[in-house]
Amino acid sequence: MPALIEAIEIKRKMFFEYEDAPYHCLDVEISKPTARGGQTLVRLKMRNLLTRAVFDRTFKAADKFREPDLVTVPATFLYADAGGHHFMDQETFDTLTLGPDVMGDDRLLLVDNLQVQIQKYNGNPIGVQFPPHVELAVAYTEPGVRGDTASGGVTKLARLETGLEIRVPLFIKEGERVKVHTETREFAGRA
Repeated sequence: MPALIEAIEIKRKMFFEYEDAPYHCLDVEISKPTARGGQTLVRLKMRNLLTRAVFDRTFKAADKFREPDLVTVPATFLYADAGGHHFMDQETFDTLTLGPDVMGDDRLLLVDNLQVQIQKYNGNPIGVQFPPHVELAVAYTEPGVRGDTASGGVTKLARLETGLEIRVPLFIKEGERVKVHTETREFAGRA
């Protein structure tokens, strides 16, 4: 039987099960009572890992949650087609498929042979955890023009090989490889 977690023990980035679905804790606020006999309340900002919905809920400190049957396996991105995005499990060499609805905008970070972590809930793949940075090639960007920096516009828009558009410094040219933060989707340097 999985262990029970009290609401007061939940920390940022922890996983827990609530109403038969796995959740990821994004933020925690604990409010202690000022009056005698008041209850300590825990406010959680949490993401449903199945629907990707994010919302706030307040629980009593003693409310209990189960640990989810959540496993993370290393995988490599293979290809995408109408059926979804296909990954190879690095331990069993099985092909894992995630639908376009599960991937959402994260598909713009996928390049061939990218090493990721696939989250499985009750044995079924439900999501992808990316490394902190991914390397992508710049497919199109305007050339940097001398004097542009005087106007304060020291970045320009660049479309990357996957279709993702980010702001990059003026010195970045087409064909160069850049690092992109996977959480913020911002330029992180040359690759």
